[in-house]
Amino acid sequence: MGCNGSGLSRGDRRRNERLAGLRAVVSPQRAVVAIDLADDKQVVVVTDHDSRVLARRRVRARAWQLGPTLEWARAQALAAGFEAAVVACEPTGHRWRVLDQLAAGLGMPLVCVQPLLVGRAREGEDFTRDKTDDKDAVLIARLVTELRCYVPERPDETWARLRHLGARRARLITESTACVQQLRDLLECAWPAVLDAAAQPFRSRSWQASLAVILDRAEGDLDRVRRMGWERFARAVRRELPRWDTTRWFSPIVRAAFDALTDPTGVASQRPGALERALLVLEDWHDCRRHLADVEARMTRILDELDLTDLVMSIPGLSAVGAAQILAECGEPSRFSNPRALVKHAGLCPRENTSGNHHGNSRLSGRGRPGLRLAAWRAVWGAMHANPVYAARFAHLTTRADNPLSAGQARAAIAAALLRQLHVVVTRRVRWDPALAAPPASHATAA
Repeated sequence: MGCNGSGLSRGDRRRNERLAGLRAVVSPQRAVVAIDLADDKQVVVVTDHDSRVLARRRVRARAWQLGPTLEWARAQALAAGFEAAVVACEPTGHRWRVLDQLAAGLGMPLVCVQPLLVGRAREGEDFTRDKTDDKDAVLIARLVTELRCYVPERPDETWARLRHLGARRARLITESTACVQQLRDLLECAWPAVLDAAAQPFRSRSWQASLAVILDRAEGDLDRVRRMGWERFARAVRRELPRWDTTRWFSPIVRAAFDALTDPTGVASQRPGALERALLVLEDWHDCRRHLADVEARMTRILDELDLTDLVMSIPGLSAVGAAQILAECGEPSRFSNPRALVKHAGLCPRENTSGNHHGNSRLSGRGRPGLRLAAWRAVWGAMHANPVYAARFAHLTTRADNPLSAGQARAAIAAALLRQLHVVVTRRVRWDPALAAPPASHATAA
């Protein structure tokens, strides 16, 4: 555990390194310029390292107009005997990035404080929930002097573009899922028989094309489509198939959808309006899928620009899109000092619960970036079927005699392992090695 008899753990050493890096930025020779950012009203305070306010100003300005204010704050710091100043704020919206660029142009470093810490400090200040912009600015400055802050990520243009595309993809997936759920609800109410035309209707191109033809021509009356006859209906579906990214159909599904036109099951009074609305939702879903395919193609092209495609796809079962989404959520992995830091950022690290002789259950911390946690979780579901190392690890974790995990807990553990391995693959530019990623031989034997 110790190093040269110091007794320091690995966590102690890493924390010391992180604090040393922060102290180099928030040095005693620099005053703290804390800004509580808002839309058009900014509160600025200049403090020393004892949180004593040296100067204060309220500014009616947008974030882009804070250049003169930063110059004023730096002059106040110099007048108070400091060599320079460090800027601090909460990372809210886009304004902190604007402030970061302005501060960098003036040679002033910027650090960020988590809003959660500001909220906790607000209660600890005077045991109330009293909140004003002036008080929040002082609390931000105090947290910075305590080194309860961090240096934000400053990605280059390529990584910044990947992060923006990842945010768009996450939103499109949510919208696509919402369209599917809404469409299912509408059909279950007005025409449930069509949902039985395929085992997995929302994954069947033939079913989707058939439904599009029916809803477009029915105008709320299914008998209109029935009167077309099977031959005309089949030709219309064939013409519709390319719009759903296929040219081949599965005739039993198309026939089952056509036969469902005679099924009267459903709320009759709701059918015309529900089918009209279902057509609109279906079109929304189609457009959403088209935009999703476009953004995924853009993301994979960025992986090619970064020369990462072959490396990330060396992990069996991990797709280029899945890896791109993980990297879009976490940013450039090299900004994390070690793979465990990336897992902690995702909230997939265990939260220990021990005190004295008490040993409670360890659970996931749940902190960090939810989008990264979700991206890793989704990637594991696909990788489990094609990656024998992950499959063996899953079997061991769920069947071991000592403290077996549930299926969900095991997948979370594998998601953490995936993040650690992806960090190594990307930062060291090496291909995934199954021998290194495999569990110990004792685990394989136990499984």
